[in-house]
Amino acid sequence: MPLRRPLMAVTGLALAALLTACAGDDLAEDNDDPTSGSGSGGSGEGTSVVIGSQAFDEAALVTAMYQEVLEAEGYEVETRLVDSRPVYLNEMPDAVQIAPEYVAGIIDQLNTDANGPDAEPISTSDAQETVDAGASLLEEKGITLLEPSEAFSANGYFTSQEFSDAEGVTKLSDLEGQAVTLAAAPDCKGRADCEKGLVDTYGIDVTLEPLGYASTETFQAVLDGEAQLGQTSTLDGTLADQGLLLLEDDKGIQPAQNLVPAVSSEFLADHPDIEGPLNDLMAALDNETLAELLVQVQIDREQPADVAQEFLESEGLL
Repeated sequence: MPLRRPLMAVTGLALAALLTACAGDDLAEDNDDPTSGSGSGGSGEGTSVVIGSQAFDEAALVTAMYQEVLEAEGYEVETRLVDSRPVYLNEMPDAVQIAPEYVAGIIDQLNTDANGPDAEPISTSDAQETVDAGASLLEEKGITLLEPSEAFSANGYFTSQEFSDAEGVTKLSDLEGQAVTLAAAPDCKGRADCEKGLVDTYGIDVTLEPLGYASTETFQAVLDGEAQLGQTSTLDGTLADQGLLLLEDDKGIQPAQNLVPAVSSEFLADHPDIEGPLNDLMAALDNETLAELLVQVQIDREQPADVAQEFLESEGLL
């Protein structure tokens, strides 16, 4: 957490603190080992950084992990959780410097931004292939992707257990030729792993209701029968308890959605000490671990910051 000083000490230390903040970049450049200092107040002391992410539980949890790791390095961290990726991505790499991302999600979004909403997706089921395919888009945007995690979280589509039992629907292809309302994130429209894929690959007639990704409104719309499908993560552990069922993506419209830190290339060059701790965090996560942590947030209703801190301490990352 950021260092706090007694009020009576502020006057005597004000000038020193100001000089320390202004020298933050020089300290980062002078550090012989850019990955050293984890958990011991690294060269980020006094440097502000903004993390942009989405507001659903999984993203909020991972964002809390990023925040804890960076604060341990001495950074003053602000987080901005918003409804959809384009909101914070449009502010990168200047107003937002770091984003907890998903490989295919960010690459396909950059592709759409550069080449229009009808651009063919360039992501595949392989994380490294997808990163390589988006290399020029990342460079043009001024973003660097660090090491992808083994943890993989894709879009999942669910229906109510009642609808499944009545209509015999257990996989997405069971909805071929049917007209359904889909409660999902606003940026679902036109995406091959969302509305476009459901229409083109599965032959479903989709009407999109932009109620949010794994939001309370999305869950309720499906439970009330106002929507037949809802969008969430494939790691969502709350569905069964709510009387909801995740449908099988039997035609495979989901690409490689491995967790990955997206960082402003300029910020990373000035502060290379962030790379090691963020890569260590990605290496500590896998699907089983992330799913267990999400249960603590979604079912046990623990605060993401508390779950993040306990996990990071248990892994020796703080």
